Amino acid sequence: MRGLLAVLGGAIIALLAACSPLKLVDGLTPSDSYRLTAGIAYGSDPRQQLDIYQPLKPLPEHPVVVFFYGGTWNSGSRQQYRFVGEALASRGILTVVADYRLYPQVRYPDFLKDNAAALAWTWRHIAGYGGNLERLFVMGHSSGAYNASMLALDPRWLAAEGLSPTILHGWIGLAGPYDFLPIENPQAKPVFFSPHEPPDSQPIHHLSAQAPPALLIAANSDNLVNPRRNTWQLATRLREQGVPVQDFYYNRINHITLVGSLARPLRWLAPVLPDIVQFVSRPSTP
Repeated sequence: MRGLLAVLGGAIIALLAACSPLKLVDGLTPSDSYRLTAGIAYGSDPRQQLDIYQPLKPLPEHPVVVFFYGGTWNSGSRQQYRFVGEALASRGILTVVADYRLYPQVRYPDFLKDNAAALAWTWRHIAGYGGNLERLFVMGHSSGAYNASMLALDPRWLAAEGLSPTILHGWIGLAGPYDFLPIENPQAKPVFFSPHEPPDSQPIHHLSAQAPPALLIAANSDNLVNPRRNTWQLATRLREQGVPVQDFYYNRINHITLVGSLARPLRWLAPVLPDIVQFVSRPSTP
């Protein structure tokens, strides 16, 4: 039986590799486990919009996660990540999935300004949707995890909105690039003005003891973002600063199926969703 399950699992993973797993899981994502408010503008550009996934489970206030997707800062849309909103909302987490401007419309650091504006909008308005501002988190996958880390670690971006990273109860990075100079990915090179990349563009250079607690998750077999150089190194450096960190590394997932494992059909791949729920639900530090 174990041999048969291994064969079936391998066949499913091969199928996911041959097609777009995110499009596949979106088509299988239920729509009856959350309340959706879509297309809220947090800025004047058409790309500056967000969707809110409210849990159906009644609570006085829900923890809040603001999610930024990946795509090498070149591609992506919030509508492709309904499975993320559904996964978290079905666990009682009010979820905001935000679009932001991409290359070639903008380069670094303008997309971070959008991310900060989306987080600031959430801070100012999410209580009206049942959100608990004392349990506010920012989360991202791949380049979106980079964006989340910069909001959490580098105070410049939220300062432009009159805020600081102290508004965050924590942040979550899924397969994020946190130390990637010199840039090897050809899609990312023009985004960061390669070969003249700004040194202060790297999250690894913005660590302090005041950083919010972090949950970092990576795939051991990630061929796009090296998990040791990025996730392991960042976790180690944060711990040296005395920052609470949880980091997990899984074998049965890759760079894409890591975030895909949040979707109902793929949750058997790795316990990424339980990891996130546990982190978001942990007791506050006195």
